[in-house]
Amino acid sequence: MVYVSHVNKVPKEEVDIAENVWVQWLITKEHGAKNYAMRLFTVAPGAAIPKHQHPWEHEIFVLKGRGIIGAGEEEREVSEGNFVYIEPNVPHWYRNAGDEDWLFLCIIPYVE
Repeated sequence: MVYVSHVNKVPKEEVDIAENVWVQWLITKEHGAKNYAMRLFTVAPGAAIPKHQHPWEHEIFVLKGRGIIGAGEEEREVSEGNFVYIEPNVPHWYRNAGDEDWLFLCIIPYVE
């Protein structure tokens, strides 16, 4: 099976732990994905996702803008073209470091 769609057809949902941050669930089990979900995050200028952690890894690819990604004891500034891996159970957080929307893909595994 092949699933093709367009980002403009996927509704933006507010992230419940942050203000002025939205997520679009691009590929999910609903589309036939058995192992991973692909999400697109939009973080408005000045917005942040507070420190949190999960028992799954995160794989991130920055599409647009600049941000700070914190994980464990360090913070890194990232921009278009950067990619990041965050190990499971590591506390992590995000902050827009620019004056435009910061967009990044975040792929996570399904955890049973």
